[in-house]
Amino acid sequence: MDLRIFTEPQQGASYDDLLRVAKATEDAGYDAFFRSDHYLKMGSASGLPGPTDAWITLAGLARETSRIRLGTLVTAATFRHPSVLAISVAQVDQMSGGRVEFGLGSGWFDAEHTAYGLALPEIKERFDRYAEQLEIITGLWETPEGETFSFDGAHYRLAEAPGLPKPAQRPRPPVLIGGAGKKRTPALAARFADEFNLPFVDRATALAQFERVDAAAREAGRDPKEILRSVAQVVAIGRDEAEVRRRADAIGRDVTELRQNGLAGTPAEVVQKIGQWREETGVSRLYLQLLDLTDLDHLELIAAEVVPQLG
Repeated sequence: MDLRIFTEPQQGASYDDLLRVAKATEDAGYDAFFRSDHYLKMGSASGLPGPTDAWITLAGLARETSRIRLGTLVTAATFRHPSVLAISVAQVDQMSGGRVEFGLGSGWFDAEHTAYGLALPEIKERFDRYAEQLEIITGLWETPEGETFSFDGAHYRLAEAPGLPKPAQRPRPPVLIGGAGKKRTPALAARFADEFNLPFVDRATALAQFERVDAAAREAGRDPKEILRSVAQVVAIGRDEAEVRRRADAIGRDVTELRQNGLAGTPAEVVQKIGQWREETGVSRLYLQLLDLTDLDHLELIAAEVVPQLG
């Protein structure tokens, strides 16, 4: 079971804060450091000192780490033109020596789009644009050097683009897709995804969606086993009940609710729940949502007392 650290810096974090967490992630032996792609805080968090751009952050971390994988959960298709995004991600992949994983979603948080003057089309158009972006980005990366890529869609048109620069990983970085849509999301995953992720759902919901993705993959003539299954869960783990409660309080969550809807409790409790996830849904990767970025002991506790028991 791969364990990855997942952060939400729009809630309040500077680049230096993220760098500290990323380096601690690497030092503790985790597989990867991921971050969200948002420009506006959610809920009662301060959001200070203000948003950081996901791909600028990952470019910096690419040069200041050496082993961990780096990515977004997930990049919003509404924030950037797909051609520009393909160039940015390819460059960060080069800067990291081939450690980038590319998560892309359709975009959803209406308040941040309103705040920053970003267009958020209605859902059908948004998903149409999202599908075109996946075609364009992967098409640019996969076009052989010396050849060009053209695309004539309803929302984007490219004419003889050179498809440069190329990412370090060939033919492209792994692509992560997620979401609960019952038809178009599984179909897109079957075409493009190396990994399918479900954030903050229960095991029954996750299994039903994973099975839809498998069915879409078979229909597309693809082996479902080629698509890795992953989930994201908020964590509040402690050596004893007082420490669990302190960590839940620090992120404004109720311990009982977190035990039900996340990964909360002692290491033994959490190991048991991770085992249930693996057995019931077939997941092989967990993104641990670490909301208190000042609590590096939390990260180290999980590495020392949870990871060794997972096998």
